[in-house]
Amino acid sequence: ALLVELSVICYFNTPPTPSRRRFMTTTPENIDLLIEARWIAAVDPDVVYTNHAVAVHEGRILNILPGNQARSRYQAKERITLDEHILIPGLVNLHTHAAMSLMRGMADDLPLMEWLQKHIWPTEAEHVSAQFVHDGTLLACAEMLKGGITCFNDMYFYPEAAAAAVSKTGMRATLGITTLEFPTPYASDADDYLNKGLAVREACRNNPLIGFCLAPHAPYTVSDNSFEKIRILAEQLNLPIHCHIHETRQEVDDGHKQHQQAPIERLHRLGLLGPGFIGVHGVHLNERELQLIASTGSSIAHCPTSNLKLASGFAPVVRMRQLGINVGLGTDGAASNNRLDLFGEMRLAALLAKGTTGNAAALPAHEALRMATLNGAIALGLGHEIGSITPGKAADLCAVSLASLENRPCFDPVSHLVHVAGRESVTHVWVAGKCCIDHKTLRNTEQNDLES
Repeated sequence: ALLVELSVICYFNTPPTPSRRRFMTTTPENIDLLIEARWIAAVDPDVVYTNHAVAVHEGRILNILPGNQARSRYQAKERITLDEHILIPGLVNLHTHAAMSLMRGMADDLPLMEWLQKHIWPTEAEHVSAQFVHDGTLLACAEMLKGGITCFNDMYFYPEAAAAAVSKTGMRATLGITTLEFPTPYASDADDYLNKGLAVREACRNNPLIGFCLAPHAPYTVSDNSFEKIRILAEQLNLPIHCHIHETRQEVDDGHKQHQQAPIERLHRLGLLGPGFIGVHGVHLNERELQLIASTGSSIAHCPTSNLKLASGFAPVVRMRQLGINVGLGTDGAASNNRLDLFGEMRLAALLAKGTTGNAAALPAHEALRMATLNGAIALGLGHEIGSITPGKAADLCAVSLASLENRPCFDPVSHLVHVAGRESVTHVWVAGKCCIDHKTLRNTEQNDLES
């Protein structure tokens, strides 16, 4: 017995021979997908890995590790090699009106209130229906997916039709329970909007890719009584609140005249501000109001293209960041932007921050990428689930090719991502590990029909 024990000790303390190495080799782990990329921008932490791989199984990220180690450790059903790509988290569009893709370019070159009151609202009253919302949302999802957007925060009517369209695409969405005081073809009053939206939320409760938020349109279209109901519902159901605020100077001035305080101060008085509140635009905010947003932990959806196209102004994004406000990026609807393109929003946000402050370091490319990914996810309450390439999170991923001559040379791939590449450089997109864009082609047949 002693001799056997000594033999075992000697065996395991002796350097293994080639034959013993083969005997001791661990069997590779079976997984669904292995993506190897030239660069991987994790976002959280703010690290760019070179020649690494992301292991994905059952829709979630298992690991990030060097490519040679990944090939020996994992046996993947599917292996994707992206030699000249940067792999990033799927982009999060923090504010849009997806179905308005069907109104793209119909009322250009107008200020906000004229655009809304004389063109958009009359058109919606005449044409918006469940079929309109379904088709417009389907078109918007196709455009967003092709541009690397894997999740969007919507505010529009007929959320049941939007949910049906989103489900066909495999995309992730937070659908707004839109609330207004005046009637539309969808609902008669604020209570009707809320009741219909909550019923759709209940019907979609088993869809893991579709969430909901409460979406009062704006302080100038929603009463105190309705805002109080929305606050109670948000607390009871743990839902974010998504609302336009301080988009134009006229809105702020009118708010002071009607309520003797700024719209954002009114919302704070009514108890709406907090970590679950997403203020859209936030262009005209003074220091006191910015401090209020920061102290309550509220988020801002920055929509630079829409702000410029409607001549609304320049949001104080740099000061927001200095105060620690969580700022994500949104496209707004295609009627007030004309593109659902977060690559364009990243670049414009970075350039505007520099130009309005005179500080070339005001908004670096890495921060612009974070605004388009993790910050948006945090605002939606999804920071634990998406927004970064982190083990344990859902595999919402976007591959961007930097192979073209316009991207040569490449000193910093994240800088190229923001300042050189565009949505046309997106080649692959995955949502919860499922491929939605493959070599720039939509996987969904119905969406492909839209392109043709």
